[in-house]
Amino acid sequence: MRLFVILFSFLLFANRTVKAQTDTISYGVIKNMPAFYEQLKQQLTYPEAWGNSATKDFGKWRAEARKTVMECMQNLPPAPKEYDMSVVGTEQRAGYEARKIWFNVSEWSRIPAYLLVPDGKGPFPAIIMLHDHGAHFSIGKEKMVRPFGVSPEISADAGDWVVRCYDGQYTGDYFAQNGYVVLSIDALFWGERGRKEGVSYDGQQALASNFMQMGASWGAFINIDDVRSAEFLASLPMVDKEKVGCLGFSMGAYRSWMLAALTDCVKASASICWMNTTEHLMALTNNQNKGGSAYSMLIPNLRRYLDYPHTASIACPKPSLFFNGAKDKLFPVAGVKDAYQAMREVWESRHAGDRLVTKIWEEKHFFNKEMQKEALEFFNKEMRNND
Repeated sequence: MRLFVILFSFLLFANRTVKAQTDTISYGVIKNMPAFYEQLKQQLTYPEAWGNSATKDFGKWRAEARKTVMECMQNLPPAPKEYDMSVVGTEQRAGYEARKIWFNVSEWSRIPAYLLVPDGKGPFPAIIMLHDHGAHFSIGKEKMVRPFGVSPEISADAGDWVVRCYDGQYTGDYFAQNGYVVLSIDALFWGERGRKEGVSYDGQQALASNFMQMGASWGAFINIDDVRSAEFLASLPMVDKEKVGCLGFSMGAYRSWMLAALTDCVKASASICWMNTTEHLMALTNNQNKGGSAYSMLIPNLRRYLDYPHTASIACPKPSLFFNGAKDKLFPVAGVKDAYQAMREVWESRHAGDRLVTKIWEEKHFFNKEMQKEALEFFNKEMRNND
């Protein structure tokens, strides 16, 4: 009888605890987050992260983790049967030629791009330059490469954006001047791949919803376009296919470490101002919880298996650089440090700690010239040390 009373009391208390939690809340959503968002986060144990996974062979773990990411990205367009590149315009610049090209990025899409080719005899190392989001859709590749053969409005738009985010320097042109072949494409919804009716901030959320209703995701399409673009870049005769890297700022940084994780075509990556953890990004005060823009960097269900630094660690032991800003309001410094530590443990477990560069700058959400110089030096060390 006593045992029954104790058990009954326990169940009654437990039931009252649950009721008390729900009964004291008169709403279900706060600042776009479910009121129980902390409980949701506690459910995320990342069982497929290196160290959590039951797989202890690193090579096997990489393959399994990459497969998980790819499965979460489905349904994807088929790879192109041929790239069928065409050059539609050229401009000679100081030390390199700028080319406007078109190529097949998949069986479903033929896209425009800028290709910068250094003067002289190759093969050259190459970088795919991945543009940012910025809630600024009228230009994409033009954020990384100085445009030509465009309207005065596009030229002015690009020039203004480069001052705002890149310290007045086109990162793609900067690398081309220093001996790299550079490729930059528009992500879907930006630049020449925008909406027929004209792009808008709300339009991206509708686009993402429509992808999801057809069993796909907008973010995954952006990522797979980047993979196919890197493979295309590596196939070019002037490119040393063993020396292909990727670099991006903001959303471009997310695209960069995702690209390095998804394909071994990329040998080194630099990611500027996009790395954190779900714990710190999924908070009431963070920009990430507003929806809209977040869809372009979202793979459905992936958080059930891997957090951001775990996914980036699939690239290990490749040379990988991560910069963040101490004054960057989009990415809390505590989360940056946690993510850096998680990745550091993976690289060091493979005796490759010297291949992971992590640095927090006294900077806002901005890719200044000194940061660009250090990124160039990183790639020179990793991809030109035998030149």
